[in-house]
Amino acid sequence: MNIAEAILEKYSTDHAIAITTYAASSRAKFKELMDCFASDHYRLSQRASWCVNWAAKKYLEMLEPYIDLLVERLQRPNANDSVQRNALRILNDTNIPEQHHGNLMNICFAFIEDPNTATAVTAFSLHMLRKLSKFYPEILPELQLLIEDRIDNETPAFKSAAKQILKLKMIKV
Repeated sequence: MNIAEAILEKYSTDHAIAITTYAASSRAKFKELMDCFASDHYRLSQRASWCVNWAAKKYLEMLEPYIDLLVERLQRPNANDSVQRNALRILNDTNIPEQHHGNLMNICFAFIEDPNTATAVTAFSLHMLRKLSKFYPEILPELQLLIEDRIDNETPAFKSAAKQILKLKMIKV
């Protein structure tokens, strides 16, 4: 199976799971899936991100060598929302090497501050910052100010994630 062709051929949950299962059968095939994820081809990277998200649920250990790539994809200015959302979702469920903590904090703060960021990306950014605040509690005051400034005009996803952080902030003070 050519993974790129299969990804572009059809768009359904069953198809994405089948591609993911096939890709997870070897490191070489999984690399092919990750190459699709890293592609600048909008539709290919979008659909591959869905498969990579499925892989994170069942084959998380296969993603460990690609943490750098997930973080790098978040930094691309032209990355689509699906790639950003799925990369953040996956990173929230993994042990992130300390070398990426600073970058991820900067990326997530930038996503939250940008009113054009997709809702799910903003919510996952809040979750990521909550996770990283366990290592860097000094980010909580800045995060609290951002949340309090925006919470009244935000979506339920933002409010839910924000309330978890505000509770955390109250406990740590």
